[in-house]
Amino acid sequence: MESKPKNSLVRIACYEGEITVDPTGKAKGRGVYLCPDKDCMEKARKRRSLQRNFEIEISEEQIQNIFTELEKYEKQSD
Repeated sequence: MESKPKNSLVRIACYEGEITVDPTGKAKGRGVYLCPDKDCMEKARKRRSLQRNFEIEISEEQIQNIFTELEKYEKQSD
């Protein structure tokens, strides 16, 4: 729960039940922004942040796919 510039975060969009990583920040639907830091992503996964913020049930397979795709944008902790 830190404030960071929007351009340093990765957006995950949910539109009509479909969840996608949105690197452009322009996809339709509700968006959730995550820090591309490995620790932040692990916390978000453990706390079920995507399910809570999108207010939908997300399958474990979908979660795995999203976090696998997010690894492309991952930055290492200092």
